[in-house]
Amino acid sequence: MLERFFRVVTSNPLSAAAALWYRFYILWISRKPNIEVNGKLILNGQPLIDIREGSKLSIGDGVTLNSQNKGYHINMHSPVKLYADRPGARIRIGKKTRIHGTCIHAYQSVEIGNNCLIAANCQIFDSDAHDLSFPGVENRINTRGKSRPIKIEDNVWIGANSIILPGVTIGNGSVIAANSVVTKHVPPMVVAGGNPARIIKYCSHMEQSIS
Repeated sequence: MLERFFRVVTSNPLSAAAALWYRFYILWISRKPNIEVNGKLILNGQPLIDIREGSKLSIGDGVTLNSQNKGYHINMHSPVKLYADRPGARIRIGKKTRIHGTCIHAYQSVEIGNNCLIAANCQIFDSDAHDLSFPGVENRINTRGKSRPIKIEDNVWIGANSIILPGVTIGNGSVIAANSVVTKHVPPMVVAGGNPARIIKYCSHMEQSIS
C-alpha cells in the first residue's frame, strides 16, 4: 500500500493531494454528531453540506456526490448542496445513489432510496418557503411556509434541471424527464415529464396490468 501511495504521489502529486483532501473531508463530516456516513462515500469536487443543530443527514454505502463539472456529460452550474436547517429535519440518501450538482433542502424530511440517479441542476425541497398570505401579502416576506415530506423510492432516475416539490412521492423505478416540475405523486415504473409533470409512458408490464 505504501509503495502504491508513493507511486501516485510521485507520478501525479496534485491527484494525490486531492485524494488525501477528500479522505480528510469525509472523515471530518462523518465525525459530526448529526451526520451519519454508512460505508464508502465517493466525492467528486466539494459538496456544500449544511446540516444544522437538531437536524440529521444519513448517507448510505457507495453514494456518489458529484460537484465537479469536468468529465460530466452536461454542464453543471453548482455543487451538490445538502441543507437541513430546522430542528427535526432529515435527509436520507440510500445505497449506491448518485447525485450530481443538485440542491436538496429539508425543512422536515427528504428521503432518497437506493440506486437512484439524480442528474445535474435539480432542486428537491420539501417546503414552499413562504405562505401565499392572501390577502395580506405585505406579510408574506415574514412567513416560513408549510412543509410536506418528499420520498423518492429505489431505482428512480431524475433528469437534469427537474424540480421536485413538497409532498411528492416518486415510485420505484420511475423516470422523471429533464426539465420537469413534479407537483404530484408519481407511481412506480413510469416515465413522467413536463410542467406540471404527467405520466407519458408506462413500462410494458404496467400497460398489460392496466389493459
